[in-house]
Formats: sequence, structure tokens, C-alpha cells
Amino acid sequence: MIGFEIHTRQRAVSAQTVADFRGLPVANVSDVMSRMTAGGPTLRPMHDGTYMAGPALTVRCRPGDNLLVHKALDLAKPGDVVVVDAGGDLTNAIIGEIMVAYATRRQLAGIVIHGAIRDSATLQRGSFPVFAAGVTHRGPYKDGPGVINGPVSLAGMVIEPGDLVIGDEDGLLCVPYGQVDEVLAATREKHHVEEKMMADIAADRLDTSWIDARLKTLGCMGV
Repeated sequence: MIGFEIHTRQRAVSAQTVADFRGLPVANVSDVMSRMTAGGPTLRPMHDGTYMAGPALTVRCRPGDNLLVHKALDLAKPGDVVVVDAGGDLTNAIIGEIMVAYATRRQLAGIVIHGAIRDSATLQRGSFPVFAAGVTHRGPYKDGPGVINGPVSLAGMVIEPGDLVIGDEDGLLCVPYGQVDEVLAATREKHHVEEKMMADIAADRLDTSWIDARLKTLGCMGV
């Protein structure tokens, strides 16, 4: 049936790539990607803030239905991030503490739900990364359809199976499989620049002359 399919993931970012990105601020990665990509402001961490990084195993499901999400948790490998496009609907929760406990036991790296979760207090106390758009006590249905390992789009951010997915307190970001090396190098440089700026602030030597220069370039009066 079209729209009720399970595919095999053909590629995934390496464990070394995941380790290289882990801990780098998502905001820095976003900056070097020209600030053009985001999973939307509604996708927030529902856990204690532990950094999330791993290759995406994608799921597209009918809003309020988690049958294919259960299957995805069985198919996912240790270190994977299960990314679920549930249409952003908040009527029914897609996962709760039982599914998160199972994902933790299987050593997954996180779960992203473009939809709702429940058992929020339990998840917030835990370190297993869960990002979601909202919370509701109403549970899911298990009828399908859905697609595993097809492209998904979260608020316009396209995620292909095997892409790198990272998340911290600022939100969620996908780094496309073919761009990870370029983005990593640029992010490290950006992070180094910001660390130097913080050191300059602490030493009262931050150069702010660029502000007036920019204002003059833009024709601001009174500079």
C-alpha cells in the first residue's frame, strides 16, 4: 500500500562524526549553516537537557497514531535518533514513558516527535533526549499507515534517513549527510571565535568598533 511502507536505511553518518559534533552548541551549527534551517520553535527538549546527537531513522505517521513508531524502535540501532513526523498535531500523544524506557534500554540516542508526548514529568526528570512540540494525556491509536526511512519535514526542515540530528536547550537541527564535514569544520572555527570573545569580555578588551562601522555603512544618522 502506498503510504504504508518500511524501507531499509541506505546510509548513516558515522559514529566518529556524531562524537565530533557532540557538545557543540546547536546555535553555532545553525550560524554556519546560514541560519536557514530549523525544526521550528515548538520542538523543545522534554528531558533534562542532555545533548542529543545521532543519525536519523525517520518515521512519517498519521497524526495521533504510533504503530510505525513502535516498529521503528525495534529497527533502530544503538546510537540512532528516531525522528517522527506526526504532522505537528497535539491531540494525541505519540510516545510516553514506556516507549522511552524501551528506547533507553535499546541504547538509542534520542527521539524527536513533531507532535505530542505524555508522561512529561517522568521524561523531564530523565536524561534520555526527547524533543517534542507539546504534551497531552490523550494516548495514541495503532492503526497506521506510515512510512519508515523516507524523507520527513519538520516545520520545513527536511531530514533524510541517516542525516545527523543534533539538539540542545536551543532546539533541534539536521545536518545533511553530505555536508557534515564542511559544517563541522566551520562550527569549530565559529565556536573558537566565540570563546575568544567571551575571554575578551572578561578581560575588558572586546573590540566593538564594528558596530559604528556597520551603522555608517547602512547610512545611520548621528554616528
